[in-house]
Amino acid sequence: MRILLVDDHDIVRRGLRQLLAEAWPTAEFGEVGQLPAAREALARQPWDLVLLDINLADGSGLDLIGDARQRCPGAPVLVLSAYPEQEFAVRAFKLGAAGYLTKTSLADEMLLAVQRVLAGGRYVSASLAEHLATVLGSDHVQAAHETLSARELEVLRQVARGRTVKEVAASLNLSDKTVATYRSRIADKLGLSSNVELTRYALKHGLVD
Repeated sequence: MRILLVDDHDIVRRGLRQLLAEAWPTAEFGEVGQLPAAREALARQPWDLVLLDINLADGSGLDLIGDARQRCPGAPVLVLSAYPEQEFAVRAFKLGAAGYLTKTSLADEMLLAVQRVLAGGRYVSASLAEHLATVLGSDHVQAAHETLSARELEVLRQVARGRTVKEVAASLNLSDKTVATYRSRIADKLGLSSNVELTRYALKHGLVD
């Protein structure tokens, strides 16, 4: 079994590898910390499981879900993130993830999640299941940022980190004009105007650290 670990923190990758190697001693591992390296690894060989973080130094792990599903259609994608389930799990599932865990999860829970997605199922924690039930309820009020596309959400997160349009464009391999258009759409959808307001919104809703 081949497992690809995508996280920009070396200590996290080492911990995951040790934990998974104890459960699957014959597993082979690949470790990457940036988006280009992750895409190269996905293109280079098939994988049986992809574990990825959302918050990478050069972009969003959400952008990799589609690549993983396209290049390794039989490999489930399990998201392991520091961000709360309520803000990102539904979006990750819509993009094709098979499971979502926060980094506060216990080791046993992660192993259970891996076993379930490898068996072809999906992993949803009890807290996320409760949240989904609320979302599907008729009285749920959708947060403004839930209307953002995956790309718009990533632009918002980078703007909230204080990055300029040019820096965001370079990070996402887009033109300055395209990023400026995304920012304008985000401001319209959220009913905000300045970068300060966008940053406050992102912090309030746990979209950035």
